[in-house]
Amino acid sequence: MPQSSESPESSESGGSEERRHTELPTPDRKLHTGAEGPVDPEDLVRLSGREPTPELLEEARQLLAEEGPSAIERYLP
Repeated sequence: MPQSSESPESSESGGSEERRHTELPTPDRKLHTGAEGPVDPEDLVRLSGREPTPELLEEARQLLAEEGPSAIERYLP
């Protein structure tokens, strides 16, 4: 039986589409730094990969008060 050159991923629905998207860089139009609008404490907590809790939101408020919107840069590339 001849072997297919397709990988299992590409034979699945959307497999090649998904792989193509992960191999390409993110388009500039989708990248942003947060400078387009205000940064709130919840944004900062979520960027750190955590769920907002009252304690984490308070820490984020304090960090934003000290560093301003530039505090978000520690989480963004």
